Amino acid sequence: MNERQNEILRMLIGQSNHYILVRNITDQVQCSEKTVRNDLKAIQHYLEGICSAELIRKPGLGVCLEVNEEDEKRLFALLHSTDATSSDQEDERRVIQIAYHLLMDTTPVTSQDFMSRFYVSKAIIKRDIEKIETWLKRFDITLGTRQKVGLTLEGTEKNKRSALSRLSEMVNHPALIHDFMKDQFSSAEFKVVNTELKEVQRKYALRFTDESFERIVLHTLLMIKRTKLGQIISISEEERLFLLKKTEYRWAVDFSEKLEPFFSIRFPDKEKAYLTLHFLGGKYRSQKDTLNQSFQDDNPILLKVMSMLVERVSQSTNIDFKKDRELREGLNVHLHSTLNRLEHGLPVSNVMLHEIKKMYPYMFDQLMLSLGDINQSLALDIPEEEAAYLTLHFQSSLERIKNQHLTTTKVVLVCHMGIGMSQLLRTKIERKFYSVNVLGSIAKSELQDFLCKQEVDLVISTISLPEIKVPHIVVSPLLENSDEERLEQWLKQDKRSFKRSPEESILLKYTNPFVVFLQQDETSKYEIIKKLAASLYSKGYVEKEYIESTMIRERMSATAIGAGIAIPHGHPDLIKQSAIGIATLKEPIEWGVEKVSLVFLLAVNNEEQKEVKHLFSEISSLSEDPRKVQSLIVQQDIMNFLSVFKNE
Repeated sequence: MNERQNEILRMLIGQSNHYILVRNITDQVQCSEKTVRNDLKAIQHYLEGICSAELIRKPGLGVCLEVNEEDEKRLFALLHSTDATSSDQEDERRVIQIAYHLLMDTTPVTSQDFMSRFYVSKAIIKRDIEKIETWLKRFDITLGTRQKVGLTLEGTEKNKRSALSRLSEMVNHPALIHDFMKDQFSSAEFKVVNTELKEVQRKYALRFTDESFERIVLHTLLMIKRTKLGQIISISEEERLFLLKKTEYRWAVDFSEKLEPFFSIRFPDKEKAYLTLHFLGGKYRSQKDTLNQSFQDDNPILLKVMSMLVERVSQSTNIDFKKDRELREGLNVHLHSTLNRLEHGLPVSNVMLHEIKKMYPYMFDQLMLSLGDINQSLALDIPEEEAAYLTLHFQSSLERIKNQHLTTTKVVLVCHMGIGMSQLLRTKIERKFYSVNVLGSIAKSELQDFLCKQEVDLVISTISLPEIKVPHIVVSPLLENSDEERLEQWLKQDKRSFKRSPEESILLKYTNPFVVFLQQDETSKYEIIKKLAASLYSKGYVEKEYIESTMIRERMSATAIGAGIAIPHGHPDLIKQSAIGIATLKEPIEWGVEKVSLVFLLAVNNEEQKEVKHLFSEISSLSEDPRKVQSLIVQQDIMNFLSVFKNE
């Protein structure tokens, strides 16, 4: 849809299940009734492809968007996502294939080759290549064109492999990568690599997460193909000698030597050393799956990072996480692989980053604040992707601290992601359903053996399990509302309710008409952040340095939390008196992977922790209420705007 159609749909969502006169829509978007009626047809066509919502038109009444609550939230989120205007899956398949061939081919490729292969115009290929060229710069790979020769890539083999393993980050449908990669290798190749890696796990008593297992399989297949092409990895002799001393090197050698006869290949020592890095950076399902040697002895900085992290988050949240042994064990395992990946330049990615930021903005912010101090103190560069994973560990700990339950129904969890996600899913289920006894959290490959040894009433899984006979339910790793409803129906138990009594709006408490700016024209997030921060400084709420602090924090990690809302903020040490600046924008502006129309610049002192938590909870609730957000965005009177926050 075009921007005008997006605006009309936002209006309809703001008054969903109520009729709006067409002339009111024409007045708002300033075009003819004929244009609006054509737009409504386009909107109906758009809706048919993504949800069950319908446009109902009645003479004299106007038009009404009939939509349920779940679809309403989804539509509103899509309208504020930069993915809403992305190319279709066919375009993305072509982009993936072009990028793959550019990275894999050892000889130049011409645009004409791609035009012939995909039956598209030169303009389309040019657009695809420009997108790929921009993406490759993240890996220090440059794409050049030599006349009468073709397209060539300049970059290290290590960077090319890193790009190959992260093709999914270039498209909006990462699932396409799985199918594409499967087509690049035969089923026999997949089978032998899977079988031998499972044998390594069995031999050395390891249990990688499904995500890490699949990552090592993909790297190994790429290593085989690149080695056959004569494209050997290059690492320094110092790094190779360092890796030779690692226990993981023995695993890599054992694994690679088992593969050599099948693929008729001899892996160079540098390839074995590089494979060692992927074992070092692998994630395990629990600390029991790792070596007996202490992680702290193996990586001295690990103990410092873990201790500083627990200490700082405990201080900033006023919650004593230091007594949670399970948290420390989980952090020990997770940070071990994280620090190894960072030390050796392996990519750190998190497909759940934006979902975690939206669901747990308060805890994510506390982790970003703590990691900022740790990165500076220890000269590290732990990114926001890791902050999201760590958020899950601390959120799980918080759930354990807050809740203790009676248990009756025996459940096993199958989670394809790391232990942080597994623990979070477990604690959320136990909190929501106090009749549940979670017997364990395991990988899909372990399920059949587990069911033979344990009596299980229900399997709750984050991936499809068509082959098992035990009742099972597939849920999101973050256990969304629809998942809870299906679980509640199956369990036939009363779900524990934590309804909060009405409280004063923290947003109202800490703002005033003099720091509220409606219908602003700014087109950059940094422009609007600077404007709000400067207004707080001019009123004496913050130090002058707070303005730059908000910019630094935003560069670390985008503060959009979904539903068109952003919550920029600076360092709490620069706050003199708690305050919140607010702005709405005439047109949504890009804010990371979101589009934002409503901005809350938060400057609330850490000493008021209870109210900070309430504030984040209030904003999170607002992000789940599209009608309320839309009513705020369209307001032009400041007092009417502020009255929306009053409890009904």
